[in-house]
Amino acid sequence: MNKLMNISDAVKLIRDGDTLGVGGNVLHRAPMALIRETVRQGRRDLKVVKTAGAMDVDMLCFGGCVKSVDAGFISYETEFSLADHYRRAVQGGTVKANEHACYTVMSALRAAVYGIPFMPVKGLMVSDLIDANDYFTRMADPFSGEMITVVKAIAPDVTIIHVQEADIRGNSLIYGPKFDDVLLAKASKKIIVSAEKIVDTSKFQADTKLHTSSQKVDIPGFMVSAVVHAPGGAAPCSCQGYYDIDRDHIKAFKAMKDAQELSSYLDAQKIKDYR
Repeated sequence: MNKLMNISDAVKLIRDGDTLGVGGNVLHRAPMALIRETVRQGRRDLKVVKTAGAMDVDMLCFGGCVKSVDAGFISYETEFSLADHYRRAVQGGTVKANEHACYTVMSALRAAVYGIPFMPVKGLMVSDLIDANDYFTRMADPFSGEMITVVKAIAPDVTIIHVQEADIRGNSLIYGPKFDDVLLAKASKKIIVSAEKIVDTSKFQADTKLHTSSQKVDIPGFMVSAVVHAPGGAAPCSCQGYYDIDRDHIKAFKAMKDAQELSSYLDAQKIKDYR
């Protein structure tokens, strides 16, 4: 089945109020083209899930798309400092920050993958997060009676992920660190993949005559709802094997102050995102 779509149609799969998983890690392989289009389309009340985010979450908050964020870390890497748009939204009360440790986000996703309502998190025994975050509670271990912290399952309605290669069926390859993208994909109801390169499906098919195996996929096509051909789709973040971080671009974005500046920026990026 051909799942190749233009970016506008693919992002229409995201609905207001959805729980949105976001792939990548900090400034590396973030699905920035899909993020920009989500802001352009004016999505609202999204519940964003990310272990460690930066410009992606910052832009969604700046664009007024977000109701809450479940994450272990939201900030730029050292030289870029804090995610100021996210910070202002949280301090102003327009976005609720459900603070986690990165591994508790992953534990919540694993619970969704396993089809269970919660996951024990042994390492989180004494923390203010337990009382501050509605996703945590304590319960008695039914075997030992010892109190243990558990985290509620998180199953994203849609997850957006940028990869290096995908075919038209959605089979996707990630080169370099995979972060928690495969876990996010397994936990999600729908997946939108953007790819630097669309490859032939034969890359993933075994040659039975020669008895040679196919390239193993990281995200199998049957799990994917839409594929977008998006060269530069992680920029200005990095994408291993294709490009590094565009520092000047990131600094210019962080310096933006109002919705008009953001709108002008998104318009300027549209030609690249729609190609």
